[in-house]
Amino acid sequence: MLRRQLLAATLVMAAAPAFGQAYPNKPITMIVPFAAGGPTDLIARIVGERMGKELGQQFIIENVTGAAGTIAMAKLARSAPDGYTIGIGHVGTNVANAVIYTKLGFDLLGDLEPIARLPANGMLVVSSNNVPAKSLKELVEYLKANPDKVSGGTAGIGSGAHLGALAFNKATGVSYQLVPYRGTGPAMQDLLANQIQVMVDQSANSLPQVQAGKIRAYAVTSAKRSPAMPDIPTAAEAGYPMEVSIWNGLWAPKGTPKDIIDKLNAAAVTALADPAVRKRMDELGLDTPTPEQMKPAAFAAFQKAELAYWKPILEAAGVKAE
Repeated sequence: MLRRQLLAATLVMAAAPAFGQAYPNKPITMIVPFAAGGPTDLIARIVGERMGKELGQQFIIENVTGAAGTIAMAKLARSAPDGYTIGIGHVGTNVANAVIYTKLGFDLLGDLEPIARLPANGMLVVSSNNVPAKSLKELVEYLKANPDKVSGGTAGIGSGAHLGALAFNKATGVSYQLVPYRGTGPAMQDLLANQIQVMVDQSANSLPQVQAGKIRAYAVTSAKRSPAMPDIPTAAEAGYPMEVSIWNGLWAPKGTPKDIIDKLNAAAVTALADPAVRKRMDELGLDTPTPEQMKPAAFAAFQKAELAYWKPILEAAGVKAE
């Protein structure tokens, strides 16, 4: 009897750590709503790697593409709320899609818990080198003169590139065919090959190609010039006032415990405070939020304010999808 009691006690003691282990005790999956190689994917990998070091667990990137990010966000919303599946998104996937898609099957704001606001990406108006225009004014004239010969790439309805194109078209009065891709990474490959001619693209994706001389940049859509590309004028300076910035963020499934959300938020704040990460963000032309702006409650309020801003714009443009 005593031997059996000792054996039982030993087994309980051996099993106890498995039940009492602090979060996280296994790898964390980060769902990315676009193909590998695009700006959202790039930010996910940079931030995820540093968060993994902070938390002592590997971050596994899972690219779930299609329907401008709604498939990825639906998968995230249905995931177990245990902190081991989180997702990255942006103003398109987590604000615009709430207006554009009428039958999501889940609530983009209500079924996802904000973790942290991440850097914002100013956008670049770019073209393939085959386009003859040398300035934004010349590009607008070229687009107006060749509406049936020009196409532009997006990552689908409601994506950052799509929102940028809508704002660009409204500011300039141009119109051209928009081609949806599963991410701006694949779209950029077609721009390099002149399969499409123009994009209003996030700087994290397009700036390296501009710097390499593989595509041409005409303007940034932010309020002021970016330190990463000081020679590129703002759209307003070029004669077409417009401001579009694609902010990013992290979310978890609804019901994820607050202590886990707070731990993930702290890891994200630490990641963006890392000099090496901050340098990389600056090189990509990204604007990094303050720790206060990154707090879950502040991020939630910001997301709601962005929805109030974009909703009338999208409704006026008649952008809808099933």
